[in-house]
Amino acid sequence: MEKVELYVIRHGKTMFNALQRAQGWCDTPLTEQGAQMIHYLGLGLKETDFVEAVSSDSGRAIETMRIVLGEHSDGNKIPYSIDNRIREWCWGSLEGGYDSEMWGVLPRVLNFKDSEEMWETNISFEKIAEAVKDADTANWAEDFETIKNRVLSGFEDIAHRVQKKGGGKAVIVSHGFTIAFLLNLIDETQPVRVDLQNGSVTRLTYDENGNFSIEEVGSTNFIEEGKKISKNLLA
Repeated sequence: MEKVELYVIRHGKTMFNALQRAQGWCDTPLTEQGAQMIHYLGLGLKETDFVEAVSSDSGRAIETMRIVLGEHSDGNKIPYSIDNRIREWCWGSLEGGYDSEMWGVLPRVLNFKDSEEMWETNISFEKIAEAVKDADTANWAEDFETIKNRVLSGFEDIAHRVQKKGGGKAVIVSHGFTIAFLLNLIDETQPVRVDLQNGSVTRLTYDENGNFSIEEVGSTNFIEEGKKISKNLLA
């Protein structure tokens, strides 16, 4: 049996990403530049032998996957499904506000002077989930255990499904904070991070005992490869 390998992509850059606004369960389309970057990513991945494709149910993730599969040599043959468990965290009433406002509110909820002091303490995902829940006046945000269970079960089910088929590679489109959270669930030394680039690829393997291993985090190599391919096509 082939090993199970997940290529987990952060969706392309959206309008709210460009405007630096909080975007969890709310959604905006990819910008023209964001879509172009995903076209490059798709070209860089076009010969990768994927046995399955899964995206979150957010429009930006679906749009990203559509472009990736559209560039792939066998894109129309790869089974594609949507899973709402791998969507982004919900920021509740903070949705749509400027990032700086959200990361200004959450440290104060947790009794830090500012976000700089909060990051210096190696804040945990659990504490951030608690702070979002406390700050959310709409009562939409999920508690930590709910987020943990949905994210972990979502990715585990995808990996297990690929394993049952005999292994191979799956391409997955998810979201920045969700991917960072998954990495921390796999390896608790992985930090809370907000620096995963749009279109970056995080590679995970999944063994016969049901354990994930982190192979690569936030790689933009496939985008760069796609740019070279595009340049050669135009030459």
